[in-house]
Amino acid sequence: MNKTIVLTGAGGVLCSTLAEALAKEGHNIAVLDLRKEAADKVAKTINNNGGSAIGVEANVLEKASLIKSKKVVNDAFGKVDILVNGAGGNHPLGTTSNPFFQLEDLENKTEGFKTFFDLDPKGIEFTFNLNFLGTLIPTQVYGEDMVGREGCSVLNISSMNAFTPLTKIPAYSGAKAAVSNFTQWLAVHFSKVGIRVNALAPGFFLTDQNRTLLTNADGSLTQRGQQIIDQTPMGRYGEPEDLVGTTLWLCSDASKFVTGVVVPIDGGFAAYSGV
Repeated sequence: MNKTIVLTGAGGVLCSTLAEALAKEGHNIAVLDLRKEAADKVAKTINNNGGSAIGVEANVLEKASLIKSKKVVNDAFGKVDILVNGAGGNHPLGTTSNPFFQLEDLENKTEGFKTFFDLDPKGIEFTFNLNFLGTLIPTQVYGEDMVGREGCSVLNISSMNAFTPLTKIPAYSGAKAAVSNFTQWLAVHFSKVGIRVNALAPGFFLTDQNRTLLTNADGSLTQRGQQIIDQTPMGRYGEPEDLVGTTLWLCSDASKFVTGVVVPIDGGFAAYSGV
């Protein structure tokens, strides 16, 4: 049965791939993004390939913006069956310069150098809000369409950082841990009204946000990028298509008794001790 699926942050690399894959299954796709131009571009690609999609501008941190976007989606496709909360990201003000704190760091006066003690609460707040509230608020708005109807679900995007935090990015790791916890909480909360809630936990995928951190201009790996590959048994970064199979499963009736799970998609990263 064709469903109406909303994806937030779907102008980006990962969620645009999910949007296109879900469209190939015959579903109506609402591509939501803060950047209307990016949303329209993805929708146009889907429509040109024979699918059904619209691009919609929405700010996942503003309820009024989401309510406005919902009216657009409802007018075009009717009630929403599935919500994929794909909007998220990190902020440099919530990131330390070094993975480990050293005594001499207290004397480092290099411009832009940040220890744990220099982390900006505003940067941490931005990261937490974008990832956690940017998951909660869209679910408040779009979840109302799903109550008491069959085949409805919410799919959140967590991270392997939620299981074991990476060095340097405490704000992002903490925010994604909150998303995982919220996924479990909401699955229980909605269990009596037919809404399943699950999450993907991607490992390391190259995106527009992290590309310069993990790769050099010539395409070679940075030191941090090489560390990641060395710790990933499958020896590569994930590709957007690697998220598709799990997404199709969790969005279909094939997983109708699955709720409250966070599925790692990490090339074996979490299973490897490094030895």
